[in-house]
Amino acid sequence: MTIGKRIKELRIKHGLTQEKLALALNVTPQSISKWENDITMPDIALLPNISTLLGVTIDELFDLSVDQQLERIEHRLDVEEVINPADFVEMEKYLKEKLNDKEYQYKATYLISYLYTRRLMSDTKMIEKYAKQGIRLEPQKKDLEWMLGKTDNYNCWDWDMSNHTNAINFYKEVYQDNPNSSLCLCYLIDNLLADRRSDEAQKYLEKYQQLKPDNIALIAAYQSGIALARYDEAKADSIMEDLIKNNPNNDGCLFEVAQYYAKKAQYDKAINYFEESFEKDPKRPRFIDALLSIADIYDIMGDIKKEIETYDRIIACSRDEWGMDEEIELKDTINKRNSLLNKIK
Repeated sequence: MTIGKRIKELRIKHGLTQEKLALALNVTPQSISKWENDITMPDIALLPNISTLLGVTIDELFDLSVDQQLERIEHRLDVEEVINPADFVEMEKYLKEKLNDKEYQYKATYLISYLYTRRLMSDTKMIEKYAKQGIRLEPQKKDLEWMLGKTDNYNCWDWDMSNHTNAINFYKEVYQDNPNSSLCLCYLIDNLLADRRSDEAQKYLEKYQQLKPDNIALIAAYQSGIALARYDEAKADSIMEDLIKNNPNNDGCLFEVAQYYAKKAQYDKAINYFEESFEKDPKRPRFIDALLSIADIYDIMGDIKKEIETYDRIIACSRDEWGMDEEIELKDTINKRNSLLNKIK
């Protein structure tokens, strides 16, 4: 159904004449007639008022299919950093209705999580901004430290605040119900290693190897992580050195070795392997994780010029290979680059 036919259907449903609708919208009755006969379309600026007068959302005015509705919501979440409260409620309501639709249940679950995450990310920036202001005012007070710790990887000394027990228990439950989920095992091992629970990590790594024996890069990374958790750095080094010796042109292996050296703060080695990983990636578009890691390392090293150059490469890859234009991730990268440029002016 076209938007013109939809306007006519809703106008009649609400007992409105073309003249009354035209008066409310400050247009001529002839304009309404042209819309309803699909001769012209209403100006986009009129859509909010039309939808309000006819008692529907703008999406419902267009009579979009469920797939189109979900695609439109996902696009908005990709490009809009702040969702206004009215639109948030509208999207939330629509997605909750789809949670019981088996055909769209997972997509709706993903998008409603994305919706809340987008609001969380927006709120997180405000928490970080004001918590930092307060800490600068009173650096000896702890009131705001725990709030800042909820924003962006700020570490906490207290073990009861920093351990990953809840995450570990959750993924154990999911794995118990889904024993063939290799990805669930990865998340479980990640959290176990973060808490140095090496024996448990070894047990679940063996289960992972049974499911994914060919993923040599990740298996080696986990083996080295277990060795480090057991304070055997020499063994960990040997595992990663053998991995790269046997797979010198494998971008996945190069990336895992790069991460290994980055975590050990051996930054020059890490940069070299991240660069090789990115250059030898045969896929297009390429993931930008390696470049993001390089930018972080230059930030740690205080090399602002090279950090800016790396962000330029990230922006170029995002645009040229991923076709990004107005996505939030691209905007954030541009903002970081511009902020660095201002520092060196």
